Amino acid sequence: MGAPPKADWREERRKRAWALKQQGWLQKDSAAALGVSAGAVSQWLKRAREAGGVEALARRPPPGMTARLSPEQRAQIPTRLARGAEAHGFRGDVWTAARVAEVIRRTFGVRYHRDHVSRLLRQLGWSRQQPVERARQRDEAAIRQWYEQRWPALKKGRRPKGAPSSG
Repeated sequence: MGAPPKADWREERRKRAWALKQQGWLQKDSAAALGVSAGAVSQWLKRAREAGGVEALARRPPPGMTARLSPEQRAQIPTRLARGAEAHGFRGDVWTAARVAEVIRRTFGVRYHRDHVSRLLRQLGWSRQQPVERARQRDEAAIRQWYEQRWPALKKGRRPKGAPSSG
């Protein structure tokens, strides 16, 4: 087996506070020397006293579930998506969170909700896609006619003074 993982600087700071206390330092002096609040030192010392010494000050794993994708798998996502949605069997070359979730499920066997996929994509530096082109079936003449004839009737205008309102 290899060497144990190296402790982070925060853990070393907590252990140093414990060592200073053992040497007779006051909490406020330890706090000033370590650049932390006296309350932080108080919490660390309490944890060490109640949980059996300096081992209680070791780094704890972060709360919550462990990631279902490894860092290597997460790193693969952008290159897989760069191939385009159509290369993954989707119609149209636009990525949606649901489509990305499906690619992750097919590739890695991990199911994610589309909202989580959106967060994951933002962490990887991807942003929402906006269509680059307008739809091919777009009818500019019909849109212009609607905008000139129908839109004014739908648009709210100013009511004359004293006209009834819904409020």
